[in-house]
Amino acid sequence: MQGACCRSEPPAPFLTRRCRCEVDTNSARTRSGPGDILDEMGSPSGQRLLRYDRRFGVRFVAGADEAGRGSLAGPLVVAGVLLDYATLRGHRTRALALLNDSKQVDPETRETLLRAVLDAATHVSVRVIPACDIDRHGLHRSNLAALRDVLADLAPRAEVCLVDGFRLGPLAPPHSAVVDGDTRSAAIAAASIVAKVTRDRIMRRLDALHPRYGFSRHVGYITPFHSAAVREHGPCHQHRLSYSAKCYAPIGLESAA
Repeated sequence: MQGACCRSEPPAPFLTRRCRCEVDTNSARTRSGPGDILDEMGSPSGQRLLRYDRRFGVRFVAGADEAGRGSLAGPLVVAGVLLDYATLRGHRTRALALLNDSKQVDPETRETLLRAVLDAATHVSVRVIPACDIDRHGLHRSNLAALRDVLADLAPRAEVCLVDGFRLGPLAPPHSAVVDGDTRSAAIAAASIVAKVTRDRIMRRLDALHPRYGFSRHVGYITPFHSAAVREHGPCHQHRLSYSAKCYAPIGLESAA
């Protein structure tokens, strides 16, 4: 979905990958038992999130989430993560002890959790939607399309697909919208970590290309510093010009948005 009109840096190489673990797609459904992975967890958040997914009583659970919906600048990043509960145990679950909604985790812990998610997941997929595509197609439409895409990418096919808050329509794989899903489901929380870390890394790269705006400080969201920089220098091609923002008013964009 990334358009040629934007010159944002490419995402990191881990963004779409299959994990190294082998899976047996003919295996029977896995249900939790007394010795399951919950006994190996050291964190209430990780234990609670994994328990939610395992209650579905299936082997493959997929989650999808996004980062950057409310940002004034930079891309929208959408991630999908597939977890195999037949093989998710041992060191893979211990590393997920602090798994939680990315907004509730500090940046250093998010980086650690990203490595844990990539090791634990069977498949991870990411879409990066640049500002020009958001302006062209609209935020909500772009977000839903990317959520559909990342779920469709995941293989083997998930028996349960969970999305943080959104129903994606009939073109998407069968799925359930979970309100506050990134605080309830391990698969959705894992996707939120992948999306957030990916987007933050992109914004740090964009900060080097556009140092006037301080993207590494606010990752594209509206802050007094960011608004003042836009008023002084005008927006760059990483800004979402279709948004109605007060800082666009001096250059005549607010009324046109």
